[in-house]
Amino acid sequence: MAKVKLFKQDGSQAGEVTLNDAVFAIEPNEHAVYDVILQQRASLRQGTHSVKNRSAVRGGGRKPWRQKGTGRARQGSIRSPQWVGGGQAFGPTPRSYAYKSPRKVRRLALRSALSDKVANENLVVVEELAFDTPKTKEFQNVLTNLDVDTKVLVVIDKDNENAVRSARNLANVTIVDENNVNVFDLVNNEKVVMTQSALSNVEEVLA
Repeated sequence: MAKVKLFKQDGSQAGEVTLNDAVFAIEPNEHAVYDVILQQRASLRQGTHSVKNRSAVRGGGRKPWRQKGTGRARQGSIRSPQWVGGGQAFGPTPRSYAYKSPRKVRRLALRSALSDKVANENLVVVEELAFDTPKTKEFQNVLTNLDVDTKVLVVIDKDNENAVRSARNLANVTIVDENNVNVFDLVNNEKVVMTQSALSNVEEVLA
């Protein structure tokens, strides 16, 4: 069973935490991680792109000249795509790019990303992140005490509003609760700081 050090907010060591090997010590599946990140990024796309087709462009209600006898090519509207000022043919329309990966693939990707963090000693477990009031400076002091000076994902207990508000103005800090841990954030940040309670809940879900 893998073990990591357990820290207090002041940076002092409070013991060790035994990790579940089924979650934190598997052989990372890079393809599953790639597929899930692709799905997450696709779901973030707004898909609001739009153009005007021939029915949406103003004008062109009258046939420009008669069908036969002029020697020119037949035309039905001056707003057809081949005309200057005409509608766009086959242009993009608003759509959703979101899709879902299979549940087993998503969980395998999460376990792979977490295992990679442990293998590279980039997982920091802290007893708790408790703040009486939202204080950005106090949150920064906690990161300094834990020797975290790079891009970091902080995973906290649910309903810890003071911690969320303390961290939201810090550059290079992403904070999520235990129910919203995702592959993209794990891969996009070099280190992961996780509370002991959040760690237990993540293990319970993914084991």
